[in-house]
Amino acid sequence: MPSQNGKGEQPMQPAAVSGMPDIVIIGANHRTAPVALRERLAFSDPEINTALEALKKTSAIHEAMIFSTCNRVEVLLATGNPSAAVEAVTSFICKEKSVSPSEIEGCTYTYSGEEAVRHVFRVAASLDSMMVGEPQILGQVKAAYKAAVMKKSTGVILNRLMHKAFSVAKLVRTETGIGGHAVSISYAAVELAKKIFDTLDDKTILLVGAGEMAELAVEHLMQNRCCGEIYVANRTLSAGMKLAGRFKGKAIRLEEIDEKLETADIIISSTGAPGFVITYDQVKPVMRKRKQRPLFFIDIAVPRDIDPAINKIPNIYVYDIDDLQGVINENIETRRQESIRAERIIDEAVLNFKNWLENLDVVPTIVALREKLQKIARSELSKTLASLKHLNDQDHLALERMLEAFINKILHDPTVYLKNPGVHRNRSAALHLARLLFKLDE
Repeated sequence: MPSQNGKGEQPMQPAAVSGMPDIVIIGANHRTAPVALRERLAFSDPEINTALEALKKTSAIHEAMIFSTCNRVEVLLATGNPSAAVEAVTSFICKEKSVSPSEIEGCTYTYSGEEAVRHVFRVAASLDSMMVGEPQILGQVKAAYKAAVMKKSTGVILNRLMHKAFSVAKLVRTETGIGGHAVSISYAAVELAKKIFDTLDDKTILLVGAGEMAELAVEHLMQNRCCGEIYVANRTLSAGMKLAGRFKGKAIRLEEIDEKLETADIIISSTGAPGFVITYDQVKPVMRKRKQRPLFFIDIAVPRDIDPAINKIPNIYVYDIDDLQGVINENIETRRQESIRAERIIDEAVLNFKNWLENLDVVPTIVALREKLQKIARSELSKTLASLKHLNDQDHLALERMLEAFINKILHDPTVYLKNPGVHRNRSAALHLARLLFKLDE
């Protein structure tokens, strides 16, 4: 896919001079492509398996992984020829998804090298998500990686990159508050409930109506061990029974709401009624029977279902959708501030990964050099021992240890130099010279 430089995306960098595979990402996300195009580019699980099989057969592609969600489609590669790899992936996608190059031009991005590594870390840590800090993305990234591993399309580089991405995402979660503030209506309601009640364990929930956000709020409550009785009051009993079945609850008629006000702890309302479903006069006398136990109303309906005057009654808390949105707006700003700290964590992780990757091409030369010196040492030691018949096994062992220590000392300075030749020197030239001097390729 062609790169797009007008929206913060970085242009392709040339392949690494050392000849080591470069890391490249080709993709489209919620910021660069409309949903209609993202839908066409999306890969189902079976399609991902087929695509990975095809990409593995491309000579320019050493390793591959595909990440596809409703908000992004990305192909992650390790390649020794970035230009050829990008061209191969673009052609493959255009053919498989029946899109023309002109349709995706300007809607895609290509990152390579350090910028590709940073992008992977930011995606895993949910800094590149539509809603910064949302927790689902890490699970989706892990699932995509598992699929690639199962197809054996990853290797040393992408395996290391992904495991590092997972640890970075965990560190961002633990070291910042990026994921600790509610940014959805349903989740904000649950966070408020936690502040009102000492514990959510075994709290009784009354769901009035069958709105989607109300359902999500119940799901969030259940995930927080709020697993007391659940009642669903709906205008149509059959619909109420169907919804109650999802939560292992019980359907009741709207006329039974007054009775349940005495035992419910959390009431979530989301109907399409034109007026208040629960009024001040209904609730006021109930509090004496409840012995003043707290009662929490979550009103997600527009127009409102819950009479706002109920909030004046002691130990009753009423939050409507505007109240919840206010909480969300504050938390979004908090997440934005926390994301600054998260970016620093990612910057450090990118540098560490870059150092690992740069040293990866040094290892074969150092190993080859050590093996050559050891071979020479063993040969010379064997000749020496053949003429020293009086030496015992302990003497032989002492000589072997001496030679090993000698090799370690000889290799120390060259190893340090090859791993870090300095910012003004060419690492590839140093490696090439070392291999020539010691004839490591003969």
